[in-house]
Amino acid sequence: MKSKHIKLLLLGALNLYLLAGCASFVLTDQPSASVTPFLPITSTMEPTNPPDTATTELPASTVVATEASTPLALPAEDEASARLSVPDGFAIRIYAQNLLGKPRFMAFGPDDALYISMTNGGTIMRLPDLNQDGLADSNEVVISGLNQPHGLEWQGEWLYVAENDRIERFRYSSETGLFEQRELVTDNIPGGGGHYTRTLHFGPDGMLYVSAGSSCNVCKEADPRRAAILRFNPDGSIPADNPFASDADSRKQAVWAWGLRNSVDFLWTPTGALWANLNGRDNLIDSNGLPDSLPPEVIVFQISPGQFYGWPYCYSSVMGSNPDAIPQVLDTQSNLRLPDELSCDQAVPALFTDLAHSAPLGMSLGQAGNFPSDYQSDLYVAYHGSWNVENPDAIRDCKVERIVIENGIPVRNEVFVNGWRTPGSSCGSGSAYGRPADVIFGPDGAMYISDDAAGRIYRVISVQ
Repeated sequence: MKSKHIKLLLLGALNLYLLAGCASFVLTDQPSASVTPFLPITSTMEPTNPPDTATTELPASTVVATEASTPLALPAEDEASARLSVPDGFAIRIYAQNLLGKPRFMAFGPDDALYISMTNGGTIMRLPDLNQDGLADSNEVVISGLNQPHGLEWQGEWLYVAENDRIERFRYSSETGLFEQRELVTDNIPGGGGHYTRTLHFGPDGMLYVSAGSSCNVCKEADPRRAAILRFNPDGSIPADNPFASDADSRKQAVWAWGLRNSVDFLWTPTGALWANLNGRDNLIDSNGLPDSLPPEVIVFQISPGQFYGWPYCYSSVMGSNPDAIPQVLDTQSNLRLPDELSCDQAVPALFTDLAHSAPLGMSLGQAGNFPSDYQSDLYVAYHGSWNVENPDAIRDCKVERIVIENGIPVRNEVFVNGWRTPGSSCGSGSAYGRPADVIFGPDGAMYISDDAAGRIYRVISVQ
């Protein structure tokens, strides 16, 4: 057994011993006052103090054995299981709660703990489950003082974090459980407001990809790195085979694909195709005179190097699957003139779209380990839900959607988790139970969903 696992087991045993005699097992639901130290870099960013400690009692867990997986723990019924709906054969529970600082994107570390970016708090938190009961043992702030951290991904012992204006990486020690080294990877990232979150992933080619949204609703960007997916070598330099690597504008050299208003997440399929989602523009008036139905949200664009994806001049008008590659159409309400060298026919068509203002954020492909085989190859997307529709009948749910994949192509969609929105109100009204922001699968094969409105993480497992 590896030394780090021995240490984790001994720590868990010690905690249980110290708590012996208590009526119930108690966990820390807020970050502790201490923050794991790491080496500083030159920065003007101010550290963020974690909130005070609070506690909550845990329900008991049972072990559920399914045909598709090794047995997984299922905690007792809770408020999420009473409120949120999942398909027959699945169960949802709260994995962690009372997380302050807008929990957004997640990644599992080499210690099998869940790490999550707290975008408003400027921190990274660790949520371990040492006893594998399906409930976080503690909520630990392990990195602080970041500038709106969002995307995060592990590469070996390094945790890469996408901040508003930079990419940093933090070296984790399996011996101490601390982050002991901090390095700037690149600050060749457009900072500032508008769509301020940045997402990163490493591709199958070993390169670092970063998405940066637009600075506005509809405008011609002055910085070519905005409304784009960027591509770097792992050290932050520009790969020689980038489509604009020789461009006279040094900022454009990092661009891999452009015309992407706000691709909050992207991933690679088993065949190596790069898929990205896109949040379309607001206030495009439909035939009823309302900003409710246009443009459809792009759930899947297939991304190719150097290609143009429409914004701010064109948009995909097809609803659902687009096997015939129907072209994008001109946005006649943008008041922007399409450059002479471009046409909407040159904009890459969407592979799959959904209702306007669904707000797709984090997404993941299913995996083996717990979910039944017919769910394992599909795409799961966190829909943040609408905030600006005018017709109450057009309000979009905040939910997790399942996009069914057949022969490598998205063909249809169905609700997977729902129930966050309060009837009669939009997801952004403040009355919602929560709003899903990211969805990933853990080493146990369970699905984990972050909620940046209610400060929770949910866990979904198959029980059939």
